Amino acid sequence: MLSDLDLVREFVSSSIQKKDILLANRSLTAQTVYNTNRLATKTEGVIATAQLNTTQTEFLILSNSSHWELLNQALPESNYLLKGNIDRSGFYHYQHCEIPKDYKLQCTKSVFLWQAWWKYRKNTLQRGIPLDILIQTRDLWYPIKDLTISNGILYVKTLVSEIEIYADDLVIWLSKSEVNSQN
Repeated sequence: MLSDLDLVREFVSSSIQKKDILLANRSLTAQTVYNTNRLATKTEGVIATAQLNTTQTEFLILSNSSHWELLNQALPESNYLLKGNIDRSGFYHYQHCEIPKDYKLQCTKSVFLWQAWWKYRKNTLQRGIPLDILIQTRDLWYPIKDLTISNGILYVKTLVSEIEIYADDLVIWLSKSEVNSQN
């Protein structure tokens, strides 16, 4: 029997490939209904959808689903990122994003970005702004110029702006492929 994460990954993969799906385990059901791949639970109903009849696949993920973290793990693995705020129906939108060569997409709590930065911050003193870690702002990827934390808020300075991230917030960032960071 497929684990929840494996079933979610199959849902994502089939949706990206514009294929119909019919899979289930004890807690999740993935099926195609009227050109839409849907992921559902018995208690929450539909928690994720992807239209099959569109040129660019977009995923809608229920923001308060108990399986949201699994979806948030599987979608970045396929270079799909959270875009924008929650819509009126309570769904997050995930869209495909180009990732620079030799980088790995990370979608983690801000503390993991802080840990990765702390490990590689010494490079800033040695060779200017390090390119080991990048963060997205203004729909482009920028190196982190500086990162500080104060009162539970992470302040990330890039070449173009400063971003405030709360301790429990998710943050999307890139790490060099050889950089080991935690998810």
